[in-house]
Amino acid sequence: MITGSAVYHVVEAMAPLYTSAALGFASVRWLKAFSAEQCAGINHFVAIYAVPVLIFQMVSTNNPYAMNARLVAADTLQKAVMLIGLMAWAAWASRSSRRGSKGRGKASAVVAASASPLQWVVTAFSVAALPNTIIMGVPLLGGMYGPVSKELMKQIVVMQFCVWYNVVIFIYEYMAARRAATAADGVSARISPASPAGEATPPAEKIARDDAAETERAHQVTVNIEITEVAAASTAQKANTTTGALEKEVSTGEDVTAAAAAAAAEEVPPPPAPKSTAPSVGHIALMAGKKVLKIPNTYASFLGLIWSLIAFKCGIKMPKIIDDSLFTIQTTAVGLSMFASGTFIARQSRFVPCGYAIASVSMVLKFLVGPVVMLLASLAIGMHGTLLHIAVVQAALPLAVTSFVYAEEYKVHADIMSTGVILGIFISLPVTIVYYILLGL
Repeated sequence: MITGSAVYHVVEAMAPLYTSAALGFASVRWLKAFSAEQCAGINHFVAIYAVPVLIFQMVSTNNPYAMNARLVAADTLQKAVMLIGLMAWAAWASRSSRRGSKGRGKASAVVAASASPLQWVVTAFSVAALPNTIIMGVPLLGGMYGPVSKELMKQIVVMQFCVWYNVVIFIYEYMAARRAATAADGVSARISPASPAGEATPPAEKIARDDAAETERAHQVTVNIEITEVAAASTAQKANTTTGALEKEVSTGEDVTAAAAAAAAEEVPPPPAPKSTAPSVGHIALMAGKKVLKIPNTYASFLGLIWSLIAFKCGIKMPKIIDDSLFTIQTTAVGLSMFASGTFIARQSRFVPCGYAIASVSMVLKFLVGPVVMLLASLAIGMHGTLLHIAVVQAALPLAVTSFVYAEEYKVHADIMSTGVILGIFISLPVTIVYYILLGL
């Protein structure tokens, strides 16, 4: 049974998080110390520098040769099942939305695209399947199951950083690339060669007028040559006669030119309006993949994995000068993440920005759906005993602060994420104790 001292250690670990969030809230709401742009800059620093360094530290110090295969398999199965289920729902919702928007014009399609089900996929997945394992899990599960839980929590964190956060970022980048492609497609459809903004004269008339001009220039050259030859070979009277004949010829030529222009206008049909061709899903996914490969998180996770494979195989350690330099930055990740969460809430009109209904749904996803799916996945893998209990209880931990950082960076449901972080930390202690008691029965 969890002891009173273990509960105190959990509260001891939670207090600094609330302190950072409270300072962020007070700095914006009452002290007016930071503008919206400065708050965004703080969050950007966390996403670009602090979190990647924290990822590298976690991954590089984990022994990849001593990971618990069953725990990793159960954690992977839980997250994969939830993500596939949410993606299937998103595909169904997108098809239903497209069928419902037919006949309502392009504006309806743009609105439908902006309210993408993928936004709910990435939000629901983050809330239900990405727990705050290190900050809350280590002290809480250490009090429940002893020191063995610390290394197991670290293994789950490494999988989150190396795999699942990259999946989340890919979805964010995919949505951003699709919005950019949709916007570019809309602009090219509005500014097209057949549109009044692109060209005031219809194409058929322009072609006919160009042909008429070319014919007229050819006739003028012929008249000039004939006048020169006649002037050199005949008298002035014959020249006058010839000039009159030529004038008649020119008049006839003009009639022919006009007739040719009219015929050209009738024979050349106007070109069809260019069709709006949106980029394929594969092209957008390729664009998003290229963006993911360029962000610091990807470098941090894979460099950390490479270092851990070499270091634990060869028995070498990170040089102290590098380790201390990284430690200076990584220690700011959690505190500034909570500070940014507090500044975000302070800029909203109410303490629960997403509303109580959505907040309740997110809590159900976090503390009921996530742990139940983890229980089923663990049983399917064949886990039992203490390892099964640790897997389920860690799934009931509050939402990871890093999830809010990315949601705010990409401007997708940051209100839900901030609520999940703040409320989740309050609710997690009694909920995890309930799971601990139920699993021990």
